[in-house]
Amino acid sequence: MKKKKLISFIFGFLIILYAFLKTDLLSNIKSDTASVINSIKQTNDIVTSDALNVYYIDVGQADSILIKNDKYSVLIDAGNNEDGIKLVNYLNSLGIKKFDYVFATHAHEDHIGGMDDIINNFKIDHFYMPDVATTTKTFEDVLDSLANNNLKYDTLNIDEEFKLDDIIIDVLYVGDENNDLNDTSIVLKVTFGKNTFLFTGDASSKVEKKIINKDIKSDVLKVGHHGSSYSTSLEFLNKVSPSYAVISVGKNNSYNHPSTITLDRLKNIKLYRTDENGTIIFKSDGTNISVSTCKTDTND
Repeated sequence: MKKKKLISFIFGFLIILYAFLKTDLLSNIKSDTASVINSIKQTNDIVTSDALNVYYIDVGQADSILIKNDKYSVLIDAGNNEDGIKLVNYLNSLGIKKFDYVFATHAHEDHIGGMDDIINNFKIDHFYMPDVATTTKTFEDVLDSLANNNLKYDTLNIDEEFKLDDIIIDVLYVGDENNDLNDTSIVLKVTFGKNTFLFTGDASSKVEKKIINKDIKSDVLKVGHHGSSYSTSLEFLNKVSPSYAVISVGKNNSYNHPSTITLDRLKNIKLYRTDENGTIIFKSDGTNISVSTCKTDTND
């Protein structure tokens, strides 16, 4: 009888001990889980709220680049004429209401074609173009849209600098050669923390030589002139020393861009192309860069 009572006592004690340990274990698990979730949330908040996103938008055989974070938006070029409305719709889908700066790198249609639609649909604080006029309807459409929206355009000075909090925009070059609009291209370098992005418009190797002694080293290079053989000289590429390169180019274009010569020079660099990857998005937290791609309805 005593043996049965002892067994019952031990069994009951073990049940109570198990219940106690289970409760304490669950409490610790919940506490640890909550701590992990909170840590993940805080990390995610840091990445998303402070991140700079650079969109190399797929506009076919043309250029359009969006630079934005939660506070500021900057646009470089706006594709071809037929891309304008689609580009507006895409930018609207990203929640953009206004641009702090808009840069039209030069007056060719594949860079300013959709710019009149941008001007007509967004508030723009500052608009910049090279001080070179043309008589094309595309250029006149841009001027008309600026006038209709009471917006003037300004020209830039080489070595001018703009700051949007932690975003620094340096003007490395802007030309005034009427005989070659490509070489009037505004060349910009954007710095965000330790990360750097170089935007070359359609500047040829002639311009590259003029800026070769500047601080052009960059993590990401927007390859000049859609990968033409007349840009991205080996000397220039070695000086930039990018980890990533982007070519904005259309499928089966009549110019046979990008050139096999340029592709060969880029063979040791991680390369993205809008004709193959669609819209390419770089995200920087000021130290690290990540890349994603997606298909967007921005190329007519």
